[in-house]
Amino acid sequence: MLGYRGFQSRGASNGLINAGEPMREFKGRVAVITGGASGIGLALARSLGAEGMKLVIADVDEAALKAAEAELKAAGREVLAQRTDVSKAEDVKALADAAVARFGAVNLLFNNAGVGGFQRFETTGAATWDWIIGVNLWGVIHGCRIFMPILDAQDEAHIVNTASVAGIYSYQFLHPYNAAKAAVVALSEGMWREFATTKPHVGISVLLPASVDTAIVNDERNAPLGHVKRSEADPALAEFRKMYVAGISAGKSPTEVAQITLQGIRERQLHIFTHPETRAMVTMRAEDIAAGAPLRSL
Repeated sequence: MLGYRGFQSRGASNGLINAGEPMREFKGRVAVITGGASGIGLALARSLGAEGMKLVIADVDEAALKAAEAELKAAGREVLAQRTDVSKAEDVKALADAAVARFGAVNLLFNNAGVGGFQRFETTGAATWDWIIGVNLWGVIHGCRIFMPILDAQDEAHIVNTASVAGIYSYQFLHPYNAAKAAVVALSEGMWREFATTKPHVGISVLLPASVDTAIVNDERNAPLGHVKRSEADPALAEFRKMYVAGISAGKSPTEVAQITLQGIRERQLHIFTHPETRAMVTMRAEDIAAGAPLRSL
């Protein structure tokens, strides 16, 4: 089996990976945003609309989606809203078909839909695991896989997969979320390495937010049948969840995160950190692993 150097030598003539060129122009291009009815997704739609992009917003919350569509249209944006459950491949395929039918192309794809939740491992049921993994991981996989032929056909394109700092620093009580977000980081890094030489016109970024003031604290409003509410399944963590909600509410605004994300795309960053101080988590984790030491807590 080829080692790392063997794979790397298949890149540019100097043996180094060529990361390609950043997207030069947003105006007139088409962006698809899942989780686009609130939080980071809606903030991205607002920011990209202001840049002159055509927008396709998708969300499982139909009422919120209609409200977001109305707001964006009132601001003079070209927008298509499509109810989408990203955990279902057929819904994501319908989203891609609708985007192309309306606008003829897709240049920016934001696999942004997500759910969270604090719960102990032993109280987390199979339905909850399926729900969180389905949205947070399979939603990203479906988006990348189904939209790839469309993106590949453009002169320039970019994918942003929303992960979390939990993808590089595994918090307690967030087991399905940690697992899904770590997988999104790994998927994005692997795609970046591959596309650097095979599809240099398709950029890849993984967004790594810390605390951002979004509706993820109310994710159970869209939970499927079979999920037991966390307050019922694990009442012992009630005070911890209050602290979590307070921390999220005190976090950065989605608007600020959207601007950081757009700058990351312009600079063709692979890892986009919304909170620069969280980069220290990467160093700390790597040092602990390399030293064979217990993982430190913040």
